[in-house]
Amino acid sequence: MNLLVKNAIIIDKNSKLHRKKRDVLITKGKIVKIAASIKNENNYKEIKKANLHISAGWFDGSVSFGEPGYEDRETIENGLFVAAKSGFTGVAVNPITNPVVDNHIAVRFLVNASNDNITDLYPIGSLTKKAAGEEMAEMYDMKEAGAIAFSDYKRAVKNPNLLKVSMRYAQAFDGLIMSHPQDYHIANDGVANESPSMMHIGLKGNPNLAEELQITRDLHILAYTGGRLHIPTITTKESVKLIKDAQKRGLQVTCSVAAHHLVLTDDLLEDYNSSYKVNPPLRSKKDCKALQKGVKDGVISFITSDHRPIDIEDKKKEFSLAKDGTIGLESFFGAVNSVLELDDLIENITSKPRRVYNLETVEIKEGNVANLTFFNPDIDWIFTRESILSSSHNSAFIGEMMKGEVYGVFNNNRLRVEGL
Repeated sequence: MNLLVKNAIIIDKNSKLHRKKRDVLITKGKIVKIAASIKNENNYKEIKKANLHISAGWFDGSVSFGEPGYEDRETIENGLFVAAKSGFTGVAVNPITNPVVDNHIAVRFLVNASNDNITDLYPIGSLTKKAAGEEMAEMYDMKEAGAIAFSDYKRAVKNPNLLKVSMRYAQAFDGLIMSHPQDYHIANDGVANESPSMMHIGLKGNPNLAEELQITRDLHILAYTGGRLHIPTITTKESVKLIKDAQKRGLQVTCSVAAHHLVLTDDLLEDYNSSYKVNPPLRSKKDCKALQKGVKDGVISFITSDHRPIDIEDKKKEFSLAKDGTIGLESFFGAVNSVLELDDLIENITSKPRRVYNLETVEIKEGNVANLTFFNPDIDWIFTRESILSSSHNSAFIGEMMKGEVYGVFNNNRLRVEGL
């Protein structure tokens, strides 16, 4: 496809073009020229938008769809459509489907089902068989089939020896192990943050300690085994400190944070709205601020939507009985852009997550294949139910003020921009 992008401000803090307004000429899907002004001599399709900004295509490191098994929650086709409309040209997809993605055939199914899309899908294989936490899954075979990491998603590895063996085994092929930060003996079916402000509403508490003990354990195992460990969706101030200290000691540990933990806090649970039930739970304002600082300081490796569609039958229940999770693709940019500096945000959804997953990084540069996201960072609007594109509507951001609008994406020689 041929395309001319006009008067776009490039956002890439690691590039000489950062914050420069440029035209970008794309021929047959490749960037052939970047200049202050380019004439449209060949009558290419043009992108002209108000306050147009572009960056390398965004990457979401933790997305859940429903297919196979839970297509009523989200199909792969619609999930990738939502991702593209939300600015993402790549997504890492969690393995908790039915059946669980715990073998090479299941990985190949996801790869094949997502072929020929504008947004690339990268499967995460299950760390253990059926994500049951009892026996290591066929990690090497899954990696050969296309898996980029191994995780039981929201199910913590309770057996420390299983994590130890998995960490050692994965080093043979530089595999990335992901361990959910939750000691379930401490969490003990807690559904809300355990804090003085939450005690009076009567919801069973899940304390910061549950997360921090698990992280401490996992870091000790990492120090013993070596290898690469990723701790997804951390939520507490102490977790940031623990991981920062481990990184200073030279351990190969990375971590991520979900958009809702950067923006929302536990005081929202006062009305028992199950849309706010997530795992780990929403934490205090102090923790929220520490997470934002962790992103700015580089301790937190990337930000994710942690998009998790849940059908209405499982979500619209009494808070303690409802399934945890919120969709987050559609609201991601507007929500996080309201609390972080734009430069920090873009770096944490472009180059940094791709490096964690050992994927090729994307750069706006002459000669490179075009992989781009188009957006306006300065529009204020309110996220409503009508803003939702997902098959499920379990959003924790309904009614929240957003800052910034996604115009669309270009990837795989395809364009998806509103109005074009």
